[in-house]
Amino acid sequence: MALFSAAPSPLRGRVRVRTLVYTRWIAVVGQLGTVLVINFGMDINLPLVPILLGVACSAVLNIQVTVHRGLNGWHSDRGAAAFLGYDILQLSWMLYLTGGLTNPFSLMFLVPATISATILSLRSTIGLGLVTFASVSFLSFHHMALPWADGNLILPFRYLLGIWVSINFGVAFLIFYAWRVAEESRIMSDALTETQFALSREREISSLGALAAATAHELGTPLGTIALVTKELAREFPEDSEHGKEFVLLTDQVNRCREMLAQLTKNPHQHLDATNSQMSIDTLASFIADRHPKDGIEITIANRGDGQPPLVTKTAELVHGIGNFIDNATEFASTRVEIEIEWDEQEIRLTIMDDGPGFPAGIVDLLGEPYISTRSKTGRMGLGVFVSKTLLERTGANMRFFNRGSDRGAVVAITWSRHVIGARCTDAK
Repeated sequence: MALFSAAPSPLRGRVRVRTLVYTRWIAVVGQLGTVLVINFGMDINLPLVPILLGVACSAVLNIQVTVHRGLNGWHSDRGAAAFLGYDILQLSWMLYLTGGLTNPFSLMFLVPATISATILSLRSTIGLGLVTFASVSFLSFHHMALPWADGNLILPFRYLLGIWVSINFGVAFLIFYAWRVAEESRIMSDALTETQFALSREREISSLGALAAATAHELGTPLGTIALVTKELAREFPEDSEHGKEFVLLTDQVNRCREMLAQLTKNPHQHLDATNSQMSIDTLASFIADRHPKDGIEITIANRGDGQPPLVTKTAELVHGIGNFIDNATEFASTRVEIEIEWDEQEIRLTIMDDGPGFPAGIVDLLGEPYISTRSKTGRMGLGVFVSKTLLERTGANMRFFNRGSDRGAVVAITWSRHVIGARCTDAK
């Protein structure tokens, strides 16, 4: 059984049935109301039978979808695209009967395209955009005259051409703009989900470490009692007696258990709980670096501050955030990774430097954004830096990424304000 479950992947291109059904009901009510007001209130004769037939088809289809799918069901990306595609064709039918592009309501072509751009895939959105383009182009040349109080209204072709251009350009612009904004929102949502998963995983690992240390401590007393009783019994039963070999074996196994428990508690800060434990910033850096060793890479830690290193609260955010940057540095380094820690009365600064090739010039200013990777050929998602940066910023850190001036290598500079991170000197009483 896996210790941790995978981070949930957001469902893309799926739309709740209720959303599109309610949108279509709004269109049905709006179309019916508009037709009745114009035909009876403004005394303009419309072809009521085919128009009402188009409105009725939308209403019947809505009822059918509600009955068969349920309002709490979900449309697939393809199903939602078909749903919106019908709305475009139904609107085209209504406009065909009432003047084509000369009808002011031709502006409603923008609605399905905008909805698609915000919730559907790019492929479906482009497909609906092409359907809209074809419909608008058809209506430019083929439509019934626009009914008017004094007869049919005929507009010049140049004016119709202007409407055609404005609608198509409006659809194209809204598709690009709405899809881009929605895609950025989806990317950020996915990345934050991954960040939350990484934080949860780090906390579970820390909890397991604390549980192991606590268990080792609690088992020490009863195991010591067992060892003492076994030793006394072994004196009464020599090794050459009937049960002597059994007591020798029992003594060996007890000693083995004590050695295993000693291994769990050999490093005094290795299994500290990640929550609400205080340690100096250099001890924390050493603890994190020990978790990311790599053969052939030397990791050095240097203190550059005056006096005793400040104490900080060891949290999952710090452990995972700093740890990921150290891990990246060891992966790209040629021979060494240097960690420098500086502090004064106002700030704490932790700098991670390697002697590798450095950050690529084209992405150094983009580091920290989701899905930006320096290892695009490895198939990685490019979320590591974003996750680490987000977690460290939760602790009040400011981040800078740059390359070393004369030497080769990348530099990650992390700075905290002393009052934000809640640090104090180790010699404080």
